[in-house]
Amino acid sequence: MVLRGTDLQVAVWRALLEIPPGAVTTYARLAQQVGKPTAVRAVASAVGANHLACLIPCHRVIQATGALGGYRWGLERKAALLAHELG
Repeated sequence: MVLRGTDLQVAVWRALLEIPPGAVTTYARLAQQVGKPTAVRAVASAVGANHLACLIPCHRVIQATGALGGYRWGLERKAALLAHELG
């Protein structure tokens, strides 16, 4: 797959592909995973810049509080995708 974005965006999108269906991670853990532990906001922006949500599961990232956080296609859809993956 060819991904076009900044180095950080591509690293974040690749990390998103490693999150198994039904699992979630936080923006902070994702930032640590890509080697940018202090760049949580930049990582969140990279998650939001994903235009291929049907292929790159950005819905699997939530806030540290457990809240869903944002989602380009709406929180109702994000919740539905997560619920569907849990079966």
